[in-house]
Amino acid sequence: MDKGTFIRSAVLFVALVNQILVIFGKSPLPLSSELVEQFVAVTFTVVSSVFAWFKNNYITKKGKQQREILENSGLTKKKPN
Repeated sequence: MDKGTFIRSAVLFVALVNQILVIFGKSPLPLSSELVEQFVAVTFTVVSSVFAWFKNNYITKKGKQQREILENSGLTKKKPN
């Protein structure tokens, strides 16, 4: 079993156990709604920030090739080589 399959299986197992506990009225994680709200807000901010940074910067090999094509075509502010 590869690493990705193991992680997905573990997350699925935890989610299923959580759902079973919720069905029987048990709170598996004693969290307040305020704490959950803060966690969701922080998670959204971090994920959207990393996504925006990744998408707006040419950090992958493909992205560097795209930047080079744009520059050579004169489609950026930088002058072509």
